[in-house]
Amino acid sequence: MSASPAIHTLANAVRLATSPPTASRSIVVSPRAKARMGGPPGEGPSSARKAAQVLSLNREIRALARSIAQAAVEVLAGTRPVQQLSRTLDPGCLSALQHRAALTRAQGGHSRLHRSPMVRSVHVCAVNDGVYEASLVVSEELRSRAVAMRLEGSNGAWKVTALEIG
Repeated sequence: MSASPAIHTLANAVRLATSPPTASRSIVVSPRAKARMGGPPGEGPSSARKAAQVLSLNREIRALARSIAQAAVEVLAGTRPVQQLSRTLDPGCLSALQHRAALTRAQGGHSRLHRSPMVRSVHVCAVNDGVYEASLVVSEELRSRAVAMRLEGSNGAWKVTALEIG
């Protein structure tokens, strides 16, 4: 069982108050992280604002990747039409997903009722400005699948340009 964050904070405060003084620790920030943040750390409110924007964007990408992965697995299960993903998948990914779903149905498909797939974990990584890659684990009733996707932003919208479902 895990303790609540308040207990951890209290324990850290007690440890810091009772520990002997040490030399101040410096925070090392990688050049890649500096570039993402738009400059050196500690520039005041602007660096904090940029960090908040990056965090907000990461949350947005995670939520989008989660919903696309769940919908794509539902398409393969036959419980969702592939056209519902036409706004978020580029044409190549959409046709590949449609082809795979047709092959699954041709092989006998899933005749029994399906439970809705559940996304168990989402990991997002910024590749470049406006380009993210996400890896997810989606669990179904009898199996779990790995899903990987590349999201690219253009004209204020995110498109999946690569999608792999295990």
